[in-house]
This record gives sequence, structure tokens and C-alpha cells, in this order.
Amino acid sequence: MNRPISFRPAGAASETPSLRVGFLLAQNFTLSALSLFVDALRLAADEGDRSRPIRCAWSVMAATPQPIRASCGVQVSRTSGLVDPRGFDYVVVVGGLLGGAAPMDEAAIAFLKSADRAGVPLVGVCTGSFVLARAGLMRGRRTCVSWYHHADFEAEFPDATPDADQLFVVDRDRITCAGGSGVADLAAYLIEKHVGAAAAQKSLHVLQMQNARSGSDAQPHAGSAPGGDDRVRRAVLLMEQHVAEPLSIEAIAGRLQVSARQLERLFGEALNLSPAVAYRQLRLGYARRLLQTTKKSITDIAVEAGFCDGAHFARQFRTHFGTAPRDVRAGAGSGGGAVAVPRQAAACTEERRAQPEIAAAG
Repeated sequence: MNRPISFRPAGAASETPSLRVGFLLAQNFTLSALSLFVDALRLAADEGDRSRPIRCAWSVMAATPQPIRASCGVQVSRTSGLVDPRGFDYVVVVGGLLGGAAPMDEAAIAFLKSADRAGVPLVGVCTGSFVLARAGLMRGRRTCVSWYHHADFEAEFPDATPDADQLFVVDRDRITCAGGSGVADLAAYLIEKHVGAAAAQKSLHVLQMQNARSGSDAQPHAGSAPGGDDRVRRAVLLMEQHVAEPLSIEAIAGRLQVSARQLERLFGEALNLSPAVAYRQLRLGYARRLLQTTKKSITDIAVEAGFCDGAHFARQFRTHFGTAPRDVRAGAGSGGGAVAVPRQAAACTEERRAQPEIAAAG
């Protein structure tokens, strides 16, 4: 293994960065996860937009000089070999697509284990948590995963209990992040800890993001895909991906290559619900989270949850939860909402298509 990496940028030879991060990229890694993390560090590292790695420094490592392919097809070159991990404050594994060939070579896994022995905190973003768990580096620690991959993690690691309802989890010398925009929040958390709150705030504001969310904040669109029959799980994932513009039950069944009647039977056996009722409850749960965590108007939330209008949404909400949307908003202390926008025709169309099945299901 090479000697510790030097973090002395040109023009700042006497300064040692307060935050030093080394990245390991899985094959088919998620480009946005890397770019959000690095850009947050870049913006915090220097004054203005000069991008000199003064207060923060980073390196993309790999055992070989071959470029690493992102899931979108873009290739990224390493900036260093596998240097001494003690030169970093954190080593971050950026995951990506599941399945296929091993996402990391043996040299990278050996490097992670050496970083663990050296006491360097390890971070897994996106499916980087899978890489750490496969290497045996998450034993006895909480693991944050995306709601989208919750069932995949449970299936691969039946003795673990993944956390899919928050943005990121800090458990001693392990940090795991669900991915998406939460990567910027995690980067801001580390920047604030090592560099200062002003630097973290600057990074997010230049990226045109609001103030950092905490790790315990709920993942947007948090998943509720049940275990059991894989077709039911996949159907619920499809529902979660089409909340604002709901699919018809026939369309969902078609994507799963089963009949609508068979899908009804599968949902009845797994959840004791019809697909339409499960879909409606999922959308109502999503709407309630928006009422509790945002200042969007009730009309906007109704549209975002796939309902044609506020009145219909309010009736369905009261029937399911036993309270009115405005009472949930008042209880959450959210205050007023944004000005309502015109209703989206597509959402209304899909809602009407789903209505006969919802009604038939009771």
C-alpha cells in the first residue's frame, strides 16, 4: 500500500484540510451520489467559487488506472491509488446498481478492511451499505438503506434490520446513507462537524438547496413494500413510483405479467387488501407525511398524492385516518401553505381510471 496521501494544494502549502475524504466507487456506481458529495466538499473548501481544496480535500481511489463506469455510462478516472487510509478522516463507498458482477475488486475490499483496522470511519452511500455489509463491516451496527432497496437488503442479510425511514444513520464509526439528495445532507453534516456551520450552509445554498436536513428526517416517499410474494412487493414499488399519476390496476398487473384478477388474489393473500385499496392507503400515507413535514397547500398535496381535487382527497383522508387534513397540518405546527397551483389533468385522469376499482374494493 502506498504512503499516506498529501493534502497540500498549490497556494496553500501550509494549511492542512479540516476534512479529508477518500472515495471508492463501485462498478456502475450512482454518479449523482458522488457528484453531490464532492461538490459540497468543493464549495466548502474555499472562498467563493474558487474550488481550491483548502479546508476540505478529496480523492477518488482505485487499485488500477482503468476508469470506473457509472450506472449512467459516464466514466470517472481515479485521482490516486489505494493510499494509506490514515490520510483520510472518512472513506466513502459509493454504491450503485445491484446484481451482476462484484461491484468492487478484492483490493478495494482489502483496503476497506485495513481502514477499519486503522480506526478510519467508513461511509456507505446509495448501495454502498451493501458493499460494507458484504465485507462483514456492518456487524452490530445500524444500516440505513433506501426504501427502494429495503427488501433487497433484508433478503441478502436476514440477520440485519435495515433502516429505510430516514436519510442517513450515524452509528459510531459507520455512516450509511440512503442516497439521492440525502447525500448532500450527509456531506453538510460532515462539513459542519469538521469545518463549521457557515461552510456547510454555503455549500447547500450554492447548490440551491435549503438548510441541511438531519439524518433522522424521513426519506421522501418512504417505502412500505411488504415481504412475502415478490409480485406483491414489486406491485407496491410500482405504486410508490407512481403516486402523483396513479397507474390503473390493469396496468400494474400487465407490467408484472399477471392478470388483474390474479393480482387481486395475491394482494388478498399477502395483505388482506385489494390492490386498489392498498394503493389508496399508500397515497394517503404519503399525503399525511407531506402535511406533517412541508408547507405545501392541501390542494397541492392532494394533487401530488394523485387525487383530482381537495374535496375528494379530504373525504378519503377523513375516512381512512378519522381526521381532516387541516387538523393534521395544525397538529404538525406547519403553519400556512404555498399558494395552490392549477390541478394537473394527468393526475385527475389517472385518479378517475382508478376510481371504479377503488369503489369496487370498498
